[in-house]
Amino acid sequence: MENIVLPPKKSFLYRLGKSPLFIPYHRLFILVSVVNIIIFIKATTTWNWFHKNGIAIDNIALVVLINFAIGILIRQQYIINLLFTIATSVPKNWPLFIRRIAAKVYHFGGIHSASTTMGTLWYLVFVASLYYHYTNSLPGVSTEIMVIPVFILALLFIIVLMALPKMRAKYHNQFELTHRLGGWTVLLLFWVQMFLFIGLKNEQVSIVYSVDFWILMTITISVVLPWLRLKKVAIDIVKPSNHVALTSFNYGVTPFAGSSTALSTRPLLEWHSFANVPSPKKDGFRLTISRAGDWTGKFISEKPEKIWVKGIPTAGVGNVDKLFNKVIWVATGSGIGPCLPHLLLNETPSVLVWATRNPEKTYGTNLVNEIKKVQPNAIIWDTDADGKPDLVKLAYQAYSDFNAEAVICISNQSLTKKVVHNMEYRGIPAYGAIWDS
Repeated sequence: MENIVLPPKKSFLYRLGKSPLFIPYHRLFILVSVVNIIIFIKATTTWNWFHKNGIAIDNIALVVLINFAIGILIRQQYIINLLFTIATSVPKNWPLFIRRIAAKVYHFGGIHSASTTMGTLWYLVFVASLYYHYTNSLPGVSTEIMVIPVFILALLFIIVLMALPKMRAKYHNQFELTHRLGGWTVLLLFWVQMFLFIGLKNEQVSIVYSVDFWILMTITISVVLPWLRLKKVAIDIVKPSNHVALTSFNYGVTPFAGSSTALSTRPLLEWHSFANVPSPKKDGFRLTISRAGDWTGKFISEKPEKIWVKGIPTAGVGNVDKLFNKVIWVATGSGIGPCLPHLLLNETPSVLVWATRNPEKTYGTNLVNEIKKVQPNAIIWDTDADGKPDLVKLAYQAYSDFNAEAVICISNQSLTKKVVHNMEYRGIPAYGAIWDS
């Protein structure tokens, strides 16, 4: 490995554009935030904030709902699959610079984070406007209407706080609870708030003519939809080691390569997504689950006979391989799971670089042989025997030798960032999960 020489990094300005600070996720966050700031500035000069009929309050409420609708819909499973379908439909004979941009589609989380954050800030403005009307005895506000928004605002700030990267990493279970249960509570209170306003105004116009009603209805349908497909299904588990569970499902669903399925033992409290491994020309699919925390550890130890699933198989970052003529897959440990369906399908020529503890002992001889069969030129690095490799160098060497167009890394957060950004700094298209909120 000492003989592998990396090419020099690009110029400072080029690297700045590829740095973690300016990834598309953050650019989308900034874009949505700027649009909201422009709307707010324009609103301060065109809306009559202190009109007795509460015109500004109605407008603010609409902006709040629009922001939350965008933030929630962009995370809807059908929307995610549609975004990936559109992005990966770009022909492979198009210029690489277009395809490498389209492959950043999985950064859409920046829209989710920005829209929900801006929606929360707008809601703060909404509550402040209500308070002004209430304290000045203007019509359109009652005591009940003052209490509920304050409670909603408190919940929203807790949700945003728990979604901050450091908080989410340190208190992941609490993050899930606040997002799920807190989000449901906020949605319910939005409905209560809307009907209170309608009742207070004593409007004769049917609610179906209200834009707010239809936006709220759309949000509600989006939230409920995955739960309509909630079911408890049989699962077959094989443990090649105490570190890994190779699970098999066959309940009438054969997901597409590059998708994931959410699993749970307690549907109301926590869900964990894993990459689906469908076998070509076979029904059902498999999942590779490694011991990486309390939930996965308990799952592997207890080997449940049934598990909860919901929603539909949802596209993930690995789907971007469809945009390139040749790719390098870089994986560590159980990161092989998301790579495996693409390797088996073999629609895009590729070479695998996989670093893991004693592969046969950890994942089983059958799985390793299955990988070697479809990847005869794979670089499988045994970290028990050879120590930890320099994945940046291994990825670059494979990329150069195979004359590939892109590198896709499936690993832990720190290694993924290291590989992706070191490739990008040298002008090589590289992709990997971003652990966004």
